[in-house]
Amino acid sequence: MALSPTNDAALLQEVDEAVRKDRLDTIMQRYGRWIIGGVIAALLAFGGYLFWSHQQDAARGEQAEELIAAFEKLGTNQPRAAATDLQKLAAEGDPAYRAVAQMQEANIKAQTGDLKAAAALMAKVAADTKLDQALRDLALIRQTAFEYDTLKPEVVIARMKPMVDAKDPASSWFASAAELSATAHYQLGQFDQAGALYGRIAKLPNVAKSLQSRSVQMAGMLGVDAVADRADESAAAENKGSAQAAAGDQKGNAAPKAAAAAKTEEAN
Repeated sequence: MALSPTNDAALLQEVDEAVRKDRLDTIMQRYGRWIIGGVIAALLAFGGYLFWSHQQDAARGEQAEELIAAFEKLGTNQPRAAATDLQKLAAEGDPAYRAVAQMQEANIKAQTGDLKAAAALMAKVAADTKLDQALRDLALIRQTAFEYDTLKPEVVIARMKPMVDAKDPASSWFASAAELSATAHYQLGQFDQAGALYGRIAKLPNVAKSLQSRSVQMAGMLGVDAVADRADESAAAENKGSAQAAAGDQKGNAAPKAAAAAKTEEAN
């Protein structure tokens, strides 16, 4: 007796399932230990990563507290105790905290007159490739400032050149780097280059007033009329403000003026 088409389909499905089960059993017999071991290893690795990440966060929190404690000691005139904390952070901290600790330790050295030791600490930060470039640039500027009297002007110019020439994007420390470079050009008698740099600093919108004032004076002395440029900018800003004030006055005082005019006409 022949089977119906429906029974044939059911039989084929049962055969397929049996074949797949047999293949799965064969795979598990041959590779089951490896598969289970791989899954366990992956879970252990993921758990280890989570634990390591937690430990790192906890360590950074402790380092932040140590750094704050060091700053508080500096604020209460305890430089030796602060230096001890900073040295510990410099030896054990992660790259960012190590850099901050070394830079602050360098500042303490500079305040005591030990510019050589201060420059050496800044040099370590400037050479640390694990740090953000902006932080390394700042350390290089500070190192150069500490060493300035012992360096040839050409060395200063070469160190500052990447920051001075950077355009896209411009260096965050352009103004400080340009002032050091301009001073070195001046010492070499390269007055055109020095004046141009002082002029660029003077035209910056967001720069310390003391630095801007020095730059305007030096640029003017070297034949660059930075004062006129600043005056034009100030005049433009003042004219804009006056126009806005006038517009506001017209809006706010239109009704009172009209009333006064009406009263005058009535009196006449």
